[in-house]
Amino acid sequence: MSSEAEGDLTRKQRREQARTERKAAEQAAAASVARRKRMTQLGGAVAVVIVAIVAILIATSGGSSKTKAPPFKNTAQEKPVTEAVAAVKEELDGIPQSGNVLGKATAPVTLAYFGDLECPICKEFTEGALPSVIKNDVRSGKLRIEYRNLETATREPETFRNQQSAALAAGKQNKGWYYIELFYHLQGAESSGYVTEKYLQGLAEATPGLNLAKWTSDRADQSFQAKLATDAQEANNAGLSGTPAFLIGKTGSATKKLEYTSLKDPSSFEEAVAKLAKA
Repeated sequence: MSSEAEGDLTRKQRREQARTERKAAEQAAAASVARRKRMTQLGGAVAVVIVAIVAILIATSGGSSKTKAPPFKNTAQEKPVTEAVAAVKEELDGIPQSGNVLGKATAPVTLAYFGDLECPICKEFTEGALPSVIKNDVRSGKLRIEYRNLETATREPETFRNQQSAALAAGKQNKGWYYIELFYHLQGAESSGYVTEKYLQGLAEATPGLNLAKWTSDRADQSFQAKLATDAQEANNAGLSGTPAFLIGKTGSATKKLEYTSLKDPSSFEEAVAKLAKA
């Protein structure tokens, strides 16, 4: 073979080699692009998963402060609950209770108090005029107070039924007024969704002397729903549309609407009781 033929063959081999190297480089570049694309897609998927996890954590932790319950953790050990329990015990201890009634059965005057446990104005009455009325009129045997249920502030009917039934269940152990008063003392922000099962259980645990097992089973009492309906009908018949609202009269006789001047000053309540007690 001549040197010219050998040179042509060498050039041909070099061209083939160059083509092979070029093809390999192109394949390597394509593979690199594909890898980058897969990594980008994987990164996007991971980001979506992370966002979903964060969203779940936020939702289960309560999200914003609006959905948080009042400051207790299903226990009476924290200061706000301890203070509320002490205040309620001082107010109610030693006064007879029967179901939704506070006071002696022989009291000459009866006050029907229509309330919604989530009503902030009822809380104003609870912390304002009511303690004096209980101290001066109920404890002395002149007045008995019957708590009636009227949905005004609670937005969800099912929540209303649950919370009012929880108080009625406590009443089956003659602890209803402890539960009601604690609810008002530890009431959360209106329309914030604070009334959860944990909140209701926490109140039960904080209620002095309440048997939790019995309270839990009593909550299923179907007569409570009839009681709520009866109370609402009575309010409607008397022309009561807001809470708190009051009917007053001689025990066992007809009642009439009590027109109060203030929910913080007990004067109008005590004057009405005194007038009826003398009649």
